[in-house]
Amino acid sequence: MVKISKGQRLIISGLVILLSFVSGYLNFNPIVRDAFMIAAAFVAGYPIALNAFRAIKYGIVGIDALVTLAVIGALIIGEYWEGAAVTFLFMLGAYLESKTLEKTRSAIKSLLDLAPNTARVIRDDKEIEIPAEEVMIDEIVIIKPGEKIPVDGTIVEGSSYVNQSAITGESIPVSKTIDDTVFSGTVIESGYIKVRADRVGEDTTFSRILQMVEEAQDKKAKTQKFLEVFSRYYTPGIIILAVLVLIITQDIELALTLLVIACPGALVISTPVSIVAGIGNGARHGVLIKGGEVIEKLGTVKVLAFDKTGTLTVGRPKVTKLKAFHGQEEELLKLTAIAEAYSEHPLARAILEEAGKSFENLPSPEDSEIIAGHGLKAKVEGRTILVGNRRLMEISNIKIAQEVEEYISQEESSGQTVVITADMDRVLGVISIADDIRDGAVELIRRLKTKGIKKIVMLTGDNERAAAAIANKLGLDAYYAELLPEGKVEMLKKLQDSYGTTAMVGDGVNDAPALASADFGIAMGGAGSDVAMETADVVLMSAELNKLSYAIGLSRATVINMKQNIYFAIAVVMVLIAGVLLKLVFLSSGMLIHELSVLLVIINAIRLLGYGEKNNDTAK
Repeated sequence: MVKISKGQRLIISGLVILLSFVSGYLNFNPIVRDAFMIAAAFVAGYPIALNAFRAIKYGIVGIDALVTLAVIGALIIGEYWEGAAVTFLFMLGAYLESKTLEKTRSAIKSLLDLAPNTARVIRDDKEIEIPAEEVMIDEIVIIKPGEKIPVDGTIVEGSSYVNQSAITGESIPVSKTIDDTVFSGTVIESGYIKVRADRVGEDTTFSRILQMVEEAQDKKAKTQKFLEVFSRYYTPGIIILAVLVLIITQDIELALTLLVIACPGALVISTPVSIVAGIGNGARHGVLIKGGEVIEKLGTVKVLAFDKTGTLTVGRPKVTKLKAFHGQEEELLKLTAIAEAYSEHPLARAILEEAGKSFENLPSPEDSEIIAGHGLKAKVEGRTILVGNRRLMEISNIKIAQEVEEYISQEESSGQTVVITADMDRVLGVISIADDIRDGAVELIRRLKTKGIKKIVMLTGDNERAAAAIANKLGLDAYYAELLPEGKVEMLKKLQDSYGTTAMVGDGVNDAPALASADFGIAMGGAGSDVAMETADVVLMSAELNKLSYAIGLSRATVINMKQNIYFAIAVVMVLIAGVLLKLVFLSSGMLIHELSVLLVIINAIRLLGYGEKNNDTAK
């Protein structure tokens, strides 16, 4: 059997209706004219009836069933034109609906189009081209200008400018060189690189983004779930109403018209079409929103809690000052760097980076013990060295002299984080470390407050004075310092109890417990981070702070769009029902208005694809 597409069926049905009119104009036998109308109704109505039958088998009485009943009734009573017109208009509406829905999914489709198909790898000392999914971990992949990177990996040779917009939404290409990480789906604009494949196939960041976007479309918002339940009862209710109208009025055409125009088509589609457009827009701008319920409720957040390091600050602390109280600054830096050699703490990396400028090939500590939340104890050149905070000095019975305490307080008051270095007798010195506030952080806080966020706070493990200095510079409502991960979770619970819906914004690594416990977890700079992509409800793929304002604005715009669609759909149905009962609306005209309302709902949702382009919440 030849399969006829929706568009072809529509054309055939329209041509047959035209033949019917022509035969009438040429005074053919009325039977010929009616036969053409019946044929047109069958061509357009067959798939509608088939869909209705399949749905009824699963206990669903939907819009297809209403139209099928109405058309069969129209043909029985001899209203052939009405039957043909209803099926043609319904098919036309379905066709236009599918085309406009494609437009709402265009942002997601554009992501799919960016998926790399092939890869150039080195095997047996030869350069060969293979399907991207066949690349193996640790293979060397060669990428030339204009080509898509097919794996997540590390550059081992060469340098280039890489367009990462498919992952992070950043419009400006980023310079990449040896040891930098690159992501699948991004494009080399200039240069030539060789990349060691760290993640391949479905494990790449790009593949996981696609999977999450597709899953997000299936996670329904509460409004959408309610409307689906509503339509399940509404449709049988309309059938019963039509039967009652028929019994009372004995007017079968009136009952059939009521069946058709009362279909809740525009109402049922009003929410999902807005959600698809909103999620697609976010994905295109490097903001992953995990489902309809998240995008529906994100705009209702009352409290935003920020992590400090890596979120409000750049996350690359630097040593700003050395102060030795016994010995020389150079010796202080050397001892501290050796002690910190095995530490992975960001402050330790800052100290090691600073030491690398003055010393080469520093020895490793003879022994090292991490003291969680306080610092570490290490054996360096035969001496026991302590590196950490006040609490570490306290539990180690190291007295902090008045002079040292005054200096530490002064540094902390200016926003510095201090690392104290001591031996088992006294404090040797203090290293001051600072992390720059991110560009745009102050403006972001101001903008969020104008959006109605009731309280913006900072949760940090840093000391009280340094936290206060950052909070004052940013204009935060409150800050909570010296918090361990479990302390952040407890504080979030208190904020939820006091203010309502709370979102936690972090870098998705050490903030995982807090991201999971908040009403909404928002991970910044999540590209390539497993923890961020799995734990958070919203992932900002780059570390651009303005994307947070954009995400909240997009949520609110989507909810407004949904409400517009719902109110419009309900108003159209009510007006049409009133028009039918007053005999002002007839079967074919009612069907036309109904299909136009569906189309208008979709067109309204399409407007969401332009969000961020024409307002202050640009995500770029």
